[in-house]
Amino acid sequence: MRILLDTNIVVALLNNALDRLPISLRAALTLPETVASVSVASLWEIAIKVRLGKLNLYQSLDDLPRAIATFGLPLLPVEAHHALAEAVPVPPTRDPFDRLLLAICAVEGMRLLTTDGAMAGHPLAWRA
Repeated sequence: MRILLDTNIVVALLNNALDRLPISLRAALTLPETVASVSVASLWEIAIKVRLGKLNLYQSLDDLPRAIATFGLPLLPVEAHHALAEAVPVPPTRDPFDRLLLAICAVEGMRLLTTDGAMAGHPLAWRA
């Protein structure tokens, strides 16, 4: 299964805090059929939160692409067709990054691996 990691999972990965995530989610990441990616949209969201003082990371923003690469995760660019796509149904959150990540999943035939309870019922989300 092709999955896109939700930003909160990317943050846990970068901060070496995967042990704080549910066991089922960690297990999903290790399944041989799981092919995980990280969206550049998540890097954008992380950068905004760090600069606003709402998020602490253990490395600099400039190091994020390299750090993600060390986990063997490809970075998926945000393309025009991702930005213009609509996640159907519209997710219950008003967060534009949630909507963009779900739209990317719709376009790319992926599922969004998330711990966000508000996203749990969305057909494109996979809450392990």
